[in-house]
Amino acid sequence: MNYKIVFYILGKVMMFLALFLLLPCIVAVIYHEEAGIYFAVTAVVSFLIGFIMSRKKPGNKNFFAREGFVVVALSWIVMSILGAIPFCASGEISNPVDALFEMVSGFTTTGASIVPVVENLSKCILFWRSFSHWIGGMGVIVFILAILPMAGAGNMHLLRAESSGTNVGKLVPKMKATAAILYVIYMGMTLIMLIALALSGMPLFENICTTFGTAGTGGFGVVSDSAASFTPAQQWIITIFMFLFGVNFSFYYLIIFKKFSQAFKLEEVKWYLIVYLGVVALIAINVISTIGNTMGGTSDTVRHAAFQVSSIMTTTGYSTLDYEMWPEFSKGLLILVMFTGSCAGSTAGGIKISRFIIAAKGMAKNIKQLIHPQRVKITKLDDKPLSDETIKNVNNYFLVYIAIYVVSMLIVSLDKFGFETNFTAVAATLNNIGPGLGAAGPTESFADFSIVSKLVFSFDMLIGRLEIFPILLLFMPSTWKNK
Repeated sequence: MNYKIVFYILGKVMMFLALFLLLPCIVAVIYHEEAGIYFAVTAVVSFLIGFIMSRKKPGNKNFFAREGFVVVALSWIVMSILGAIPFCASGEISNPVDALFEMVSGFTTTGASIVPVVENLSKCILFWRSFSHWIGGMGVIVFILAILPMAGAGNMHLLRAESSGTNVGKLVPKMKATAAILYVIYMGMTLIMLIALALSGMPLFENICTTFGTAGTGGFGVVSDSAASFTPAQQWIITIFMFLFGVNFSFYYLIIFKKFSQAFKLEEVKWYLIVYLGVVALIAINVISTIGNTMGGTSDTVRHAAFQVSSIMTTTGYSTLDYEMWPEFSKGLLILVMFTGSCAGSTAGGIKISRFIIAAKGMAKNIKQLIHPQRVKITKLDDKPLSDETIKNVNNYFLVYIAIYVVSMLIVSLDKFGFETNFTAVAATLNNIGPGLGAAGPTESFADFSIVSKLVFSFDMLIGRLEIFPILLLFMPSTWKNK
């Protein structure tokens, strides 16, 4: 383990976090809020510690996958702890575990909250919650890579550890250029959404917070009813952009550079669209045929279905209504898309559609080999050969995911809540969605869960956002050996 390079990069992360913490200070000045001082103090402390850690470049710049995983995992833990300090110091979320839960939920773009009435929070706190989604959506390490030269060949290990999906590669030969392209696309889409919501008449502060929450597919709102009080036009804008931020950003890169044939060969994007439209149609038909137009006309039902499926599938977590009033079939479909998630290489959480595609192709390959043992057939994804190693890695991911899910369920079940609440609460945090069902539903909060459960949920949110293995490596003794 190259400890010096780990501390160096971690120091850079803390320095950038300090700069991010200054933004809610500006909001506090605008709205004359005292809570801004706590962000300023935290920013100074974070910058000083980060400066001390990174003031001297390490002589040994050898940087491999192990260091990449450790740096990313520690960065997210440190960011969550430091980011939670203003909550506690201001007294607006006085319990340290609650404050940590809220901040982990913010950075991991989960959107689960322990705050029953968010209107009671100051504007600078509300802004920080939503802005943390935007930071966590693409990742602070990716942001740093886009701006500063970091560790040479080790940059790819950092990007792979922080980005979602089965495989992350370079869009262009240089890693820094790849990170810059990703962030340009991210910022461009964010700006377009800001303009669209401004044209719809949404007030500036709500617009900024909602856009940050949508771009990062996080879901923290500035009002307790989430998006229910927004106009139909605003809800459609949010629906569309939630869906767009759930698309693999490689697709946008290929479109921008007019590589249309490659873009439309991406199987994951095709299946993402098919699953989304199919689930929206099934829910709309089920709701209309079962409970009628109790939510308004047919167009209103379709709008709510499109919004909610986009929100859950992209793991954003906004809501326009209490979908627990929907029929069981519709709620079952929402639970299913909680697990599928959207595309790899997007800002969304969940298992990712690409993993299901790879698992299905691997299963089909095994069945064909049982029938024709001597036949050799190359399995492909996006017209590229799919290695046995990739299929094995996906299968391992599923096994570890299930194990973590089961253990989390057992611990959370020690609380007083029923199976539906426990099952969906773990699903909502491990998949970085936010709301579940029952006591963890869209009109509820996680405030009534025990401290132990909140710590489990915080762990699940981190391990879900970083795709399990970077966090698990922290608990392996071999990770910390010098060899």
